[in-house]
Amino acid sequence: MKKISLLAPVILLMVIIFSFSSQPYKDQDITPWFSFLDDSKFAIQLLSWISFQYGGSEVSIAEKGVSHFLEFFIRKGAHFTIYFLLAYFTVRAFKGLFSKRRSLIIPISYLFVVLYAISDEIHQGFTGGRTPLVSDVILDSIGCAFGVICFFLLHQKLIHFFKRVF
Repeated sequence: MKKISLLAPVILLMVIIFSFSSQPYKDQDITPWFSFLDDSKFAIQLLSWISFQYGGSEVSIAEKGVSHFLEFFIRKGAHFTIYFLLAYFTVRAFKGLFSKRRSLIIPISYLFVVLYAISDEIHQGFTGGRTPLVSDVILDSIGCAFGVICFFLLHQKLIHFFKRVF
């Protein structure tokens, strides 16, 4: 039962990632939610100074319009967050399952999640309207690194706390 409780969040997150990657872009398009802002002078003035390259194309209000610009940040925030969570729960699961190999848990967890991110981008290449991007793997890897670091820091703080209290 312990193994299931450790692996369940990891498997659930992997299934969620896979299912989203299986959907064509048009089924996930949230730009209509923000379309009322496309002609907003306030939004344009507030955000027009932001411009950068991502995945070989410019990300800016001028290039994308307000609704696609906002959607970009939501989608990339979702990438970061889901891989943060996947890494966090993977370290937790591997720590519980492979407690004798403590020194390898963090690098193996990180590698496992990054390889999953790569496989996810490859999978997207077979989904209509989706494009696999190395930039997304890099973003996923950063989210993964933060998840691993947060688990390690939280775990160390809890150990330190319990040693002081008890």
